[in-house]
Amino acid sequence: MAILTLGNILDDLQTAEAGLHKFERRYWMSSGHFYELYSHGLLDNGDHLEDFAEWSGHYKLERKRKAALEKLSRQRLEQLQRQSGGIIQLAPQEPVLELA
Repeated sequence: MAILTLGNILDDLQTAEAGLHKFERRYWMSSGHFYELYSHGLLDNGDHLEDFAEWSGHYKLERKRKAALEKLSRQRLEQLQRQSGGIIQLAPQEPVLELA
């Protein structure tokens, strides 16, 4: 089982988002719209295959890491709510998420 820290998640998100922005600027299209076309096989004849494969990889990584961040945040919130007597004391820490 792999361990994914909050720092790993945020670093991966930063990398993925930088890659997405690069391609969004280059092709003048949102990554969501690109991925919809790409996943349905509706893009060009392969002239930009490397770009599209990389763009798709950044998009999938971003989606996975956003889901992991949401899961980690939800777990943290639930933990804090169980421990609190009404007012939540939020303190910094480095939580981890075990990936199956």
